[in-house]
Amino acid sequence: MTTNETPRQEHHHPRISIAPNAPEVYRAMVALDAAAKKGLDPALVHLVKIRASQINHCAFCIDMHIKEARKEGETEERIHLLNAWEEATGHYTAKEQAALALTEAVTVLTDGFVPDAVYERAAGRFEEAELAQLIALITTINAWNRFGVTTRMTPGQV
Repeated sequence: MTTNETPRQEHHHPRISIAPNAPEVYRAMVALDAAAKKGLDPALVHLVKIRASQINHCAFCIDMHIKEARKEGETEERIHLLNAWEEATGHYTAKEQAALALTEAVTVLTDGFVPDAVYERAAGRFEEAELAQLIALITTINAWNRFGVTTRMTPGQV
């Protein structure tokens, strides 16, 4: 390869579609998603969904949730800084920061568990019922991300 040539990149093409092939699972996921976000601030829901999707490299979900967040009034600045939210703390409330820390811990599970400090931080900012909803939301978006990444869903198809 000469210096003027670009490396060949693998092109990802969509695979199987879950909705028509596992309709009961798909309907259950839609219902779970709706139930998981009940009672949570819509702006927080978008931040959690975008951040988990960034970590999981789910281009379809990143695209979809950023578009939804914009429609509901989220600022470009907060969307752009989300990948570095810990460094941009002035842009996110303490409650949002606690939710984002919990999102990262649940999504990654690097050490096989969610650290006590991360959990306690979230528990200190959320009522118990709200915290349960947040945990359900994080779990749900992670499941959606795994469908999206595994099936190679194409961004912009919603």
